[in-house]
Amino acid sequence: MREFARGAGLLGRGFAYWRRRPGLMALGLVPAAIVGAAFLAGLITLGVFLPAITEAMTPFADRWPSVWATVVRVTVGTALFGASLVLVAVTFTALTLVVGEPFYDRIWRAVERDAQSTGIDAESGLWRSIVDGIWLIVRGLGVAALSAGVALIPVVGGVVSTVLAVALTGSLLADELTSRALAGRGLDAAARRRLFRRRRGRTLGFGVATQLCFMVPLGAVVTMPAAVTGATLLAHSLLEADRAGARS
Repeated sequence: MREFARGAGLLGRGFAYWRRRPGLMALGLVPAAIVGAAFLAGLITLGVFLPAITEAMTPFADRWPSVWATVVRVTVGTALFGASLVLVAVTFTALTLVVGEPFYDRIWRAVERDAQSTGIDAESGLWRSIVDGIWLIVRGLGVAALSAGVALIPVVGGVVSTVLAVALTGSLLADELTSRALAGRGLDAAARRRLFRRRRGRTLGFGVATQLCFMVPLGAVVTMPAAVTGATLLAHSLLEADRAGARS
């Protein structure tokens, strides 16, 4: 739990960066607001048409007693909407990082300069952001499908699906958001996964805290600049812990 709390605290340190670089952090709100508005419109549309969608997906329940038909359709509707929230979280992050690449690149590099970091040779760039974003969306589809399936389990499905979705989505967000700082030091995807496994609790704490903030209305827009900053700090802490472990 200590490692989990430490990871969550790094997101808090990201929010604290508003005091140091308010103008730079404010720039990070622009792409997040643009993408967030589009996704909010999509979620509202889904909510409006959700009853009709669930009825179309469960025609077999038309002949059932009304109480059982309602239970089934509410369960299916909840699973669909929950899966949509998971997909929105990862897709929002992917698209926002692509749209806001120049802004978030400036935030990341400002954090690195403040930390007097060295050894950053690789460039991030727009194309890397696009490829990383597509891969994040693909993995998000898998998480969304899994959480939707678990949500259909009677009684406990909704709770288990929510916990599973937040944990898995948090891991994806931590991976994507730290990719700049780690790839900039020459770490490929396999090396990043090994680094995450050695400090799984810290990585998960940061990712879950970020995901929970994203679930608050307008939280994703406000959190995005802090998440980029906190992820850079997370990358630093993971590398420092790894070097300390290698010396001991």
